[in-house]
Amino acid sequence: MTTTVLTKAPAVRSRTLHTFAAMMARDARVLRRNFVMSAVRIVIQPLLFVFVFAYVLPKVGGGAGPGGEAFSTIMVPGLVGSSMVLQAMAAVTFPLVMELSGPGAIEDRALAPVSVRVLGLQKILSAVVEGLVAGVLVFPVVLLVHAQGQGPAVSVANWPMLVFVLLAGAVLAAAIGMYLATRIDPRQIQVLFTLVMFPAMMLGCVYFPWSSLDGTPWLQIAVLFNPMVYMNEGLRAVLTPQVGHMPTWAFLTALAVGAAGFVWLAMRSFARRVTQ
Repeated sequence: MTTTVLTKAPAVRSRTLHTFAAMMARDARVLRRNFVMSAVRIVIQPLLFVFVFAYVLPKVGGGAGPGGEAFSTIMVPGLVGSSMVLQAMAAVTFPLVMELSGPGAIEDRALAPVSVRVLGLQKILSAVVEGLVAGVLVFPVVLLVHAQGQGPAVSVANWPMLVFVLLAGAVLAAAIGMYLATRIDPRQIQVLFTLVMFPAMMLGCVYFPWSSLDGTPWLQIAVLFNPMVYMNEGLRAVLTPQVGHMPTWAFLTALAVGAAGFVWLAMRSFARRVTQ
């Protein structure tokens, strides 16, 4: 009896890993097939912002941001972080909403020889990968597009912290996207991204550092409910440490606790929706 149990356990784990890898490979093929259009969609908005703030404004005499720093320096962490957050959320939210609302779509995936929680983790990991790809695509754009003499002052101050902020921020965004997809009426998903995500980006410390809100304490506190703030402030601390930013302990704690908490909530909500 003991021998049988010990023999079956590794076989189950091997089958789970094989199925998980197959699902990741499928999502990778879909991403590769749609890569050009996805890249254009991801890059176009940051490109327009840096063109206006880092190229046009300096040409007309308005190239200084908060604290006298060039707008290009202020925006590098914010545009990279916001692009990653939005892409990671969209990568899991829209497909999952379609699968949950379509006839039999999610049931087909649930028939895979893995648990529902493993299926949910695979969706989060796939969205994390897409979020990281978005960051890789946007970074050279915001780094290279600027007026002469207005290049961003970027230097990595702490590589381990940079890796943690990127991974934790992408996981947090993907988990929030999954939670929203399992809790919101599919007919309201477009309204969510229009009425919630746009204000979240505008007040997500993309175009200004959190420390510059000292003059408006109520707003400085209010934006702390925006998860995008912690991603952008974390990137600001490691990419442009000379710019004022949120205390390190604050964004590290928020990213770690937020990622763990929302993964738990998302997995719980996903399992309920799939098995109901």
